[in-house]
Amino acid sequence: MHVKLLAYTPDPERTVACAAKLCYAAADIDAVYDGLTPEKTERFLHMLNSLGHESPVEHASFTFGIEGVSRSLLAQITRHRIASFSVQSQRYVKESAFEFVTPPEIAALPQAAEEFRQAMEEDAVHYERLAAMLQKKHEEDLLAQGLSPAEASKKAEKMAIEDARFVLPNACATKMICTMNARELRHFFAHRCCNRAQWEIRELATRMLMLAREAAPLLFAQAGPPCLRGACPEGKMSCGKAAEVRAKFLGSGVDEP
Repeated sequence: MHVKLLAYTPDPERTVACAAKLCYAAADIDAVYDGLTPEKTERFLHMLNSLGHESPVEHASFTFGIEGVSRSLLAQITRHRIASFSVQSQRYVKESAFEFVTPPEIAALPQAAEEFRQAMEEDAVHYERLAAMLQKKHEEDLLAQGLSPAEASKKAEKMAIEDARFVLPNACATKMICTMNARELRHFFAHRCCNRAQWEIRELATRMLMLAREAAPLLFAQAGPPCLRGACPEGKMSCGKAAEVRAKFLGSGVDEP
């Protein structure tokens, strides 16, 4: 897994503080923004947190580049709908000798790891065979329609991999660019940094939080699982490790997974 913070709103904390102050100040926007010293910015952000006033936090956005994650993770992260995603397409990009993500529990068991590796190799073989069969059929049809050999070959490949991709596994690796505003990111971290989250998206969320905190430490100071801010909401499903989780996320910073 590789995660990079590609871009974010310039001076995000001051932008959020400006939006918050404007709600309560009888002044024009320039005066509000120019009067925000670092100390005043920090006070306004603390006030927002104490009041639960979340809408100003939406004015800062963060864009991440994400590689080496599975299509299984893709299905989970896109459930967070207040976000923008651009994902490498299996319809237009051929997955020859595709990379894949191996779950740690499988990797830790030699027999399981070997079984998994063989399954991935078999999927790759089936994908290539299906793509070749379909491309041959489509190419013949396109040539009969009058396309040149070069045009027919290029178009036939795209048509072939559109259907051949159905044999690819959830483990198949993908790449994406993801943008969320700070409010949605805090919501995302609350759900996905929790020990109850699936291991892969928990690792991704933790890395994203680490990067977001570097860019905007005040905005994300208490971001993470809900147990950082109070009692665990999971009830009998709780991991029972709230103290350990707090030490990880509120101690010396967010640890690299």
